[in-house]
Amino acid sequence: MRTEPFGTTADGAAVTRHTLTRGDLRVQVLDYGGIVSRIDVPDRRGRVANVVLGAADLAGYVASDAHFGALIGRYANRIAGGRFSLDGAIHQLPRNQGRNTMHGGPEGFDRRVWRVEAADAASLTLAYRSADGEQGFPGNLDVTVTYRLGDDGTLAIAYAAVTDRPTIVNLTNHSYFNLAGEDAGSALGHMVTLAADAVLETDAEQIPTGRILPVAGTPFDFRTPTALGARIRTAHPQLALAHGYDHTYVLGGDGTLRAVAQAVDPASGRSLTVATTQPGLQLYTANMLDGTVTGSGGGLYRAGDAVCFEAQGFPDAPNHPAFPSTVLRPDAPFRATTTYRFGTVP
Repeated sequence: MRTEPFGTTADGAAVTRHTLTRGDLRVQVLDYGGIVSRIDVPDRRGRVANVVLGAADLAGYVASDAHFGALIGRYANRIAGGRFSLDGAIHQLPRNQGRNTMHGGPEGFDRRVWRVEAADAASLTLAYRSADGEQGFPGNLDVTVTYRLGDDGTLAIAYAAVTDRPTIVNLTNHSYFNLAGEDAGSALGHMVTLAADAVLETDAEQIPTGRILPVAGTPFDFRTPTALGARIRTAHPQLALAHGYDHTYVLGGDGTLRAVAQAVDPASGRSLTVATTQPGLQLYTANMLDGTVTGSGGGLYRAGDAVCFEAQGFPDAPNHPAFPSTVLRPDAPFRATTTYRFGTVP
C-alpha cells in the first residue's frame, strides 16, 4: 500500500491518504471520515478515469456538507426531530438539518479521524470509538470498517460494530458515482436497474411517513434498465419534494449479500453492480449540488452530476416500529457488507 500525507485538521490531527490497488482497480481512502476519495477504473477501450466525485484537498472536504465518499454514522440519513425513544428513555440529538438530525449530526463519523487497524496492498481496516453521549447517542460504540479489493474489480466495504449498552446504528458509504468520469458533467444518462418493488414515501422534510409505495407505474420504477434522467422531471409529488431522487428503496431479503442495483454509462461502457446485506438503498441524484462546489478535477459540481447508491437501514427507523430495527444491543454485534463491482459492457 502507498500512503501519503493529506493535510492536518484544525485540531492538529494528521490525515493520511491510502492507495489500494488490485488488477485494474485503484482506490484511494482517507483516514479522515473514511472517505473514498478516488476510484480509478478503465472503460471499454482501456482508458482509465476516476469515477467518484470529491474534493481536491482536505480543506475542501472539511468545508463541504455533501459527505463526498464518506463513512456515515452513527446514524445515516434522517431522524425526525433529532429525537427517539429506546427502552423507555428519550434521547435528543443535535439538529443539523432544520428540526431534524441528518447523517449522525454535525460532527458525525465523516468528521472524525479514524485509526488504521490493518492494511496491505489491497485492503484497509479503519477503527473508531464513538464515546457514550457523542452527538447524543447512548453507549460506547466500537466500529471497524474494512475496504477490500477483489480480483473481479470489486470494492467491498464491510462494517462491524459493538456497543456496551443499547443504542441505534445505521452505517453507510456516501460515494457519488459518475461512470463517465468525475469531471464529465451530468450522470442522468446512466442506465440504472434497481431490484426493488417499493419505495418509502417521505414528507416535505424527507422524513418517512411510514407508508411504503409500490414503484409500478411511477417514475420510481427501475426494475428494468432505465436512464436515470428519463423521468426525473415528471410532475410526481415525491420528486418535487426531493428535487429529484432522494428516496429509500425497500430491498427485502434476509440479510444475505445480493445484487440490488446496476448502473451503466453507455458512452464509456463502464458498469457498476451494487450488492448488499442491508434492507434499504437510498437512491440520490446529487440534488443539492448547486454549482458552487469545486471538485477534485477542478470543475464545479451541479445537481445530477452523480448518483449515490447508499445501502443502509431505513431512515428514522427508531420512530417507526414497523420498519426493520436499527437497535444494537451488547449481545448482538452489528455486521453489514456492501460491494461495488466495476466492469464494462460492449
